[in-house]
Parts: sequence; C-alpha cells; structure tokens
Amino acid sequence: MATTYYKAGVNIAAGDGFVDRIKKKVRSTFSPSVLNDIGLFGAIYDANFRRIKNPVLISSVDGVGTKLKVAFLLEKHDTIGQDLVNHCVNDIAVCGAKPLFFLDYFATSKLNLAVAESVISGMVKSCRENQCSLIGGETAEMPGFYREGEYDLAGMIVGVAERNKIFDGKRVQPGDVLIGLPSSGLHTNGYSLARTILFERFEVDDYVDELEMRVGEALLSIHRSYLKIIQTLIKYTELHAMSHITGGGILGNTMRVVRKGLSARIDWHSWERPPVFNLIQKFGNVPETDMRKTFNLGVGIVFVVSKNGADKLIRVCRKNGEHAMIIGEVVKK
Repeated sequence: MATTYYKAGVNIAAGDGFVDRIKKKVRSTFSPSVLNDIGLFGAIYDANFRRIKNPVLISSVDGVGTKLKVAFLLEKHDTIGQDLVNHCVNDIAVCGAKPLFFLDYFATSKLNLAVAESVISGMVKSCRENQCSLIGGETAEMPGFYREGEYDLAGMIVGVAERNKIFDGKRVQPGDVLIGLPSSGLHTNGYSLARTILFERFEVDDYVDELEMRVGEALLSIHRSYLKIIQTLIKYTELHAMSHITGGGILGNTMRVVRKGLSARIDWHSWERPPVFNLIQKFGNVPETDMRKTFNLGVGIVFVVSKNGADKLIRVCRKNGEHAMIIGEVVKK
C-alpha cells in the first residue's frame, strides 16, 4: 500500500482552500504600499516613505503564550489574533514607530478551516484598526507535533519612525513622572500562573461574582492597542519615554527605558487593581513580589513624562478618553 503525504496527516488541498477563504479579508488590510497579492514566496512592500526624511524601521516578533489554552477551552478563536497583533503593535509604538505591515505564523496538527479562519479574522480586524497591512504568513500542518484541536501562533511586525523621533530612553531624567494607562486584563502574559491557580478552583464557564463574568471571559479579554493615544502624545516634547507592560511587570519593563544610573520608583498603591489579579493572588497565595514580576496588575503602558509636563499630558489623555494616573517617578539610583 502506498504511503502519501495525506495519509501521513498533511492535507495540502485544505491548506490551499484556506488561503482562498481568507484572501478577501487579508486584502482588506492592504495599503497602497503593498505591491503584490497573496501567494508569492515573499511579500513586497514599497519602502518610499515620502513624509519621513530619515526613516528607521522598527520591528518586533512575539506570540500569545498559554493564553491559547483558554481559547481552546472556550472554543473561542476570534480574539486571539487580535491579541497577537495588538501586542506587537504596542511593542513598536512605544519606540515611536507607526505600524506598516504584519506577518503571522499559524501551526497546528490538523488544519480546521473554521478555527483557522476565525483566528485570521481577528488579525485582520486589529490590522485594520491599527492601519497595518497583513501582507503574509505561514500555515503549517504538523501531525504528531501538536495536540489534536490545538495550534500555535506567532507574529512579526515592522513599523517606521523618523530617526530623530525615536523613543529609546536617552531623554529620561530624575524627577520624571510615570503615568500609567489601564490594561484590559492580563493581556498576553502570566497565563501559566493564572491558569494553574484559577482552573484548580473554577471551570472555564464558571461565573464569578468578583469578576462579574465567566472565568474564561475574564482571561480572554483582548490585549488592547495603545497606538492611537501614543500617536497623539509623541507630538509633545514633555514625553521622554514609553514602556509596554508585558512579561516582567511594571517595574521590569519600565526599567528597559530608564537609562543607567537612574531607577523607577513605583507607588504600588496609587491605582486599584482589577479583580482578576486579586482573585489570582488570593486563591494562589501568590507572594506580592511574584505578582509584580508576572502581571501588569492593571497598567498596560507607562509614559515617562517631564515633571512640568505631567498635568498637561494627563489632560490630553483624559480628553482622548483615557484614564491616566500617576503611578511613580524616576529617581537617581
């Protein structure tokens, strides 16, 4: 009996059919700078940035970690792609970049067309919201490598900034104020700890009064994009640096943009933590140090602002519908 690739678990026809199903959605993200249609070996993008004198490309790559496990349990796949795009957008936006294009990697044991299309639809939604073109990707069937019904997801983003308008932390000074904006939940970090604790006590569909929703819904809250408010604030010279709060927590990530000889002093009691973090800490008896290193604790981004400009930028944030809060300051070590 002949052994074929199909019998080994890989369905090339299904993969081709999937590309056909998503083509129209993906094309809806294209800007005039996208120079080819889907299907070439490489995606082609026009690098003529007419309004930028000295363009610098800024890129990032990431995944969504074990948040995927929550999506599998809830059988809800239309938001996980949004998490991925928004996370990557934030990573380059805090450097001063405007997103240009995004590429994804979707790998599974056996391709489920409905699930894969739902995931990509989420990416399309966020790419359109962030004015970013989804110009390419890879879909891989790997039987025997992933559990049945599960998949992995990663993405890469490229953006552009004016060379003299890059935010790299060099302008940070002692006395600068740390302004935080709320997160929408855990975003895409800390899920290994959160799942270990919460799923020992709750089922994914359990309604919890403290959360005012199901456990799975709280954990699957979409990682929000801060691009709009960032693009508004980077026009102000009072803004010295920005930090996207991911793995490592508020202090760990803010220190990435605080230059040598300085430190960030966080007032951990200056905002109210969302209930999901209190629930995790209570039921897991998690030490405070671990909470601070693992989770964003309700702060998704930190702006490092001159002391004299703090009130001004807070007003700008609030005018744009953001609940800005002072959470600390920059001090000498």
